Amino acid sequence: MISSTILRMTDVALIGAGIMSATVGTLLKELDPSLTVTIFENLDDCALESSGGWNNAGTGHAANCELNYTPELPDGSVDIAKALEVNVQFDLSRQLWSYLVERGKIDDPAKFIHACPHMSFVTGEANRNFLRERYRAMSAHHCYAGMQYTEDSREIAGWAPLLMEGRAADTPVAATRMATGSDVDYGALTHLLVEQLANQRGVSVHYGHRVVELMRGEKEGWRIEVQNRETGEISVTRAKFVFIGAGGASIELLQKSGIPEGRLYGGFPVSGVWLRCDADAVAQRHHAKVYGKAAHGSPPMSVPHLDTRIVGGKRSVLFGPYAGFSTRFLKQGSLLDLFRSVRPANIFPMLDVALHSLQLEEYLVGQIVQTPHQMFETLQGFYPEARQNEWTEAVAGQRVQIIKANGRGGGELRFGTELVASQDRSIVALMGASPGASTAAHIALDVLQTCFADRLTEDAWLPRLKHIIPTYGIDLKRDAGACRRTRADTAATLGLDNV
Repeated sequence: MISSTILRMTDVALIGAGIMSATVGTLLKELDPSLTVTIFENLDDCALESSGGWNNAGTGHAANCELNYTPELPDGSVDIAKALEVNVQFDLSRQLWSYLVERGKIDDPAKFIHACPHMSFVTGEANRNFLRERYRAMSAHHCYAGMQYTEDSREIAGWAPLLMEGRAADTPVAATRMATGSDVDYGALTHLLVEQLANQRGVSVHYGHRVVELMRGEKEGWRIEVQNRETGEISVTRAKFVFIGAGGASIELLQKSGIPEGRLYGGFPVSGVWLRCDADAVAQRHHAKVYGKAAHGSPPMSVPHLDTRIVGGKRSVLFGPYAGFSTRFLKQGSLLDLFRSVRPANIFPMLDVALHSLQLEEYLVGQIVQTPHQMFETLQGFYPEARQNEWTEAVAGQRVQIIKANGRGGGELRFGTELVASQDRSIVALMGASPGASTAAHIALDVLQTCFADRLTEDAWLPRLKHIIPTYGIDLKRDAGACRRTRADTAATLGLDNV
């Protein structure tokens, strides 16, 4: 490696140029334009990993259709608490995006978001009973106003004809539909956010730069050593605050920081494959995101769905994901990633999870050994008349689920996202995966509350924050009026449907 004396000073360093860093950076600069912000990305552009348009489902997760958010309880009732949490978190993202559109920082929302109904679809009597009970619970709440339910195959065919064509007429079916759903190209959105950031004074973006060392500064803040991948040159940046939003690489960077809070974390990588259809004759006949029930023992990110996708202005249909296992922590990572993450402090939690996740491991093995014919048969469970020659395989983004010590010498596997901050709140890492991108604004607000609480006051950032996110501090699960108003306002700005 070539040494260098290049020294940068910055208020905020963002490691990773995905949707999370782009959102955190955007919010901080809106709250305090005087802040200097530096973004480091190992790859040659932003949004090339999990934020990329084809690397995630682009559902605009509002917990309208994802059945894993609404578990069935032993008494047959359905718990919608988790769904409600995610549902109103997506409202925060809609408000931030609407603010940026209204300010002219995003010139056209159609570059990244489109109206697209969200559906849940099941077959079989037991699943139909579950979906019926789920509908009763959700439709009774104002957050799910306008939800439709049917067991009529003809009505389902009107909503999503590909689901019903060729299906046996005596098959018990049921579906719910939320017309207010959306499809989001998070790759396009990330580019828009990074572009408007890069055009602001005090912001610099460095692609092809890999963080090789991350350590506390001699007095305060952090010393970040970064290697230019093209020249091998090493530069040093001193940052007052660091946000690690590097997807699966966040584990390695958290470990480099040496903060005690990160020592007991490990990661469980899960890869994925989609089946993708770009044929206009198919794509133009499917206008919905349709989620089914996950196979028993499968991870939440493996819930099967048949989705309308609009990426780069082109409409396609995506099905999957089919889960798999890779020791890489990033799609463009190294096969040694998992092994390099093992430390004395996290080895027992990781081994404990390995020993007690046999059902998940059996599921992953079953997915890995599937033949192309078996994969296509799964698609035909949703789309009976699918033609295999119209579908191609596409590798999805890599997900690294959290393994965390449980305080009893073992560990637990956690699905979702989690912030890990140092005691002095000068550095924070985002760990985990779904619903991730869809709740980026909520996560960014968590970063503010965790690390900048002293500035969230009436004489500092709070009035400005409430201008950007009008419902900040309001519980939309309880305030029906505020919920209705913000959804109507953001739908009008973003070009979405509203009921």
